[in-house]
Amino acid sequence: FLSQGDKLWGGRFSGSTDPVMEMLNASISYDQRLFEVDIQGSMAYAKALEKAGILSKTELEKILGGLEKISEEWSKGVFVLKSTDEDIHTANERRLKELIGDVAGKLHTGRSRNDQVVTDLKLFMKNSLSVISTHLLQLIKTLVERAAIEIDVILPGYTHLQKAQPIRWSQFLLSHAVALTRDSERLGEVKRRINVLPLGSGALAGNPLGIDRELLCCELDFASISLNSMDAVSERDFVVEFLSVATLLMIHLSKMAEDLIIYSTSEFGFLTLSDTYCTGSSLMPQKKNPDSLELIRSKAGRVFGRLAAILMVLKGLPSTYNKDLQEDKEAVFDVVDTLNAVLQVATGVISTLQINKENMERALSPEMLATDLALYLVRKGV
Repeated sequence: FLSQGDKLWGGRFSGSTDPVMEMLNASISYDQRLFEVDIQGSMAYAKALEKAGILSKTELEKILGGLEKISEEWSKGVFVLKSTDEDIHTANERRLKELIGDVAGKLHTGRSRNDQVVTDLKLFMKNSLSVISTHLLQLIKTLVERAAIEIDVILPGYTHLQKAQPIRWSQFLLSHAVALTRDSERLGEVKRRINVLPLGSGALAGNPLGIDRELLCCELDFASISLNSMDAVSERDFVVEFLSVATLLMIHLSKMAEDLIIYSTSEFGFLTLSDTYCTGSSLMPQKKNPDSLELIRSKAGRVFGRLAAILMVLKGLPSTYNKDLQEDKEAVFDVVDTLNAVLQVATGVISTLQINKENMERALSPEMLATDLALYLVRKGV
């Protein structure tokens, strides 16, 4: 390990950090997936430094060339991490210095880890929400298209899991599509609030070097610029909001999964799931288990757990940046990956299941029309 004095933040320190502390402090094992947005942010900041007169054009060209080389190494899987790389930012800066020399050190002029980290996270989340939204819209489209094709299929509707009134299969499908549409709208609202540039806020008190934040905003494709530097570097309400919306989305998917699990049982027999989304038993050869739907159902609890954990981390923190905020990235990464997988599997399940129309009709019974008959009599003035 490096002595503390050799670290980026080590100016007043001497000696070495405890090895266990090094392990606790390091985040490179998971935040390396931010390599692309970290380089993107650094390129934009280098251009702003050149415009402010901190970098010469030659220095800017060297830095941009080095960053492009680092991006290429990451993309090809040949970037070599070292034990001293505590996070993605340290790794990229260390490699940049190896490639272009001491001029690499000028890249961090006026920039703090505090505004750099939150900028990276917002860039990652903006990209991720676009992908998630695409998968969600595909699921909604699949539900709507199937509802249109199978509009004449009738089955029992249930309340309290007891037969209630006849419904159309299409109404069942569209009930889930409508809920998911609200989730799609909420994701759009979250993305709008994420789309505010924090870079240029420094550690907490701003950047006095004449950095053109409008340039940064344009280069990084943000919609607006943060109004308060203390708020910009420390607030993670956008993470909480994303995890909250993700939890609601997963609750809706869990409900749909549970409905389909029930309808696919031999006792109901309303539908048959494709083998593509089922597994068997190691002991009972006749079994066909709806593992895809069960996993969707269980992932709702996982996502809610991530939300609860972040809320507990944030509760009681004082203003501005604290190291506690390092916990936000694992939660975001996990939920992004979970949503992407679950939405694609859910779309596959819906598009490939087969309905058993005869079993649905057989489950209908005359007493389910009791309410309709009573209302008919009301309309007749009886």
